[in-house]
Amino acid sequence: MSKLWNQYIRNEQEHQRLNQIGELASVFAERAAKHDREGSFPFENFADLREAGYLKLTVPHSSGGDEISLYELVQAQERLAYGDGSTALAVGWHIGQMLYLRVSGKWPSSLYEELCRDVVQEGAMINTFATEAATGSPSRGAKPQTTAVCTDEGWLITGRKTFSTLSPILDRFVVSAYIPEEDTTAEFLVRTSDRVQIIETWDTLGMRGTGSHDVVLDQAFAGADARISGSTLDEGGGWLLHIPACYMGIAIAARDYALTFAKSYRPNQVGGPIADLPLVQQNLGLMEAELRSARSVLYEAAERWDRDEESRPRMRPELGLAKYIVTNHALRVVDLAMRIVGGTSLSRNHPLERYYRDVRAGLHNPPMDNNVLSLLAADALADEN
Repeated sequence: MSKLWNQYIRNEQEHQRLNQIGELASVFAERAAKHDREGSFPFENFADLREAGYLKLTVPHSSGGDEISLYELVQAQERLAYGDGSTALAVGWHIGQMLYLRVSGKWPSSLYEELCRDVVQEGAMINTFATEAATGSPSRGAKPQTTAVCTDEGWLITGRKTFSTLSPILDRFVVSAYIPEEDTTAEFLVRTSDRVQIIETWDTLGMRGTGSHDVVLDQAFAGADARISGSTLDEGGGWLLHIPACYMGIAIAARDYALTFAKSYRPNQVGGPIADLPLVQQNLGLMEAELRSARSVLYEAAERWDRDEESRPRMRPELGLAKYIVTNHALRVVDLAMRIVGGTSLSRNHPLERYYRDVRAGLHNPPMDNNVLSLLAADALADEN
């Protein structure tokens, strides 16, 4: 493991875990180009993740999981994304939400314990489907057009969700829906059935293997106990750091590709590897500056969230800043890597072209840049002089 990876490893347990994840990442890297080209879902990657115990990393010890911290989640996601960004981002929604449910108490205990048991014993996964074409991202306060109607037996849910990551592999998911008779929005645990249809709409520039298709619900049934109504502890959104961790992993992969290229490419007119050229060294230095500063912000935010539970509700500006810094720095790292490699970087026979497309998706994952900047401005204005 290189010095770059070792920088944020604190003990032997973390070192061993990341070595194991690195082995998975190497396997996934061999499959990534095929799934990217086809836009296909990497079912075999998730079988490997299940076998390796990755799906239960954030499940509590009491349910048979590893109960890793947010800091360790960031480590794991960063390392996995080094091999395949799509797989890392997709599974990140699962392990991130399992961490969120663990610390927030959002779900009723019976539902949560059943989910944890199924994750550990069966490799079940979870995600929340909330975005809709007409209303946009729920992070911007949109009210869903999906509706839930109460019946004697439970709820009938009708609507269409977009950006439904992991939809090809889930046997259950959470969906947000508007309840007309209560004039409120709630979440419901829905299981797949003949009333749930996946429409394969996911054909995008990057992150093509996340299976983020549309999910259509036509009076899909949710039991009377499937309404998510537990009391929620505000944890500040720390679990969303799985997103920037993923894009950091992609940027590190781009950096390593450019380094290897610079040390091995020897055009006739140079007389040695292009790594000896001052301009290339300047770009390599810029990459290091972008990577190292971004990672310091990311890991500091995760470590503080783990350490200071009482401050978590007030950490949204800091956590949002971590996502903003990491995503935008990752974009610049990949761009610099492509400048070093030159025209070859545009070839679909090499991974830099995929890294370039994948990393841009980070701009459209929550929290979005403008939301983060507004949050930081509000935090500054509220500060007492």
